Amino acid sequence: MKMRDSGMPEEAYWETLLDVPLILDRLGVDGTLRDVVELGCGYGTFSLPVARRITGTLTTVDIEPDMVRRTAERAAEEDISNLRCELRDVMKDGFGLPDASQDAALLFNILHCEQPVALLSEAARVVRPGGSVLIIHWRHDLATPRGPSLDIRPRPEQIIGWAGQTGRLVCESKVIDLPPWHYGMRLMRQLSAC
Repeated sequence: MKMRDSGMPEEAYWETLLDVPLILDRLGVDGTLRDVVELGCGYGTFSLPVARRITGTLTTVDIEPDMVRRTAERAAEEDISNLRCELRDVMKDGFGLPDASQDAALLFNILHCEQPVALLSEAARVVRPGGSVLIIHWRHDLATPRGPSLDIRPRPEQIIGWAGQTGRLVCESKVIDLPPWHYGMRLMRQLSAC
């Protein structure tokens, strides 16, 4: 199922809207992470730098064939061999990965979807206990050059509530400022179910 308000602008413009190194630094995406899954590879804007930073494999999935193709092309051009791109409807079929197999799941600019608790539950399923679900989203308190309509942008307190509803995720950090247009959060997969 394609997420509401999830269309992508032209690639060069899109990449001017994000300070990718700052975002990944502040979320703690580094060599301490082995295997990671990402929902929505887009043009590979985050996929390529994440794959370079982690020590295992980045599995990135998207529902759009053109996005999967473009990310795979860019990975090949840049000789990135630890990136696996898949065409997949996560809301219908899940990530297609074993339970507790990932150190982190990346949900970037996606929690405005119709079923955020289901999406967070699936991310929690594939993340190992003690692992993280890393989130960024467009800010809701100011006009931004892109992003879903303000009425469906999740606020941090909503995300914390949804995380609690999964029975597996707790907020690991304060809201992380990701200027100029985003904020971030780290949710931790609990060591045992509530």
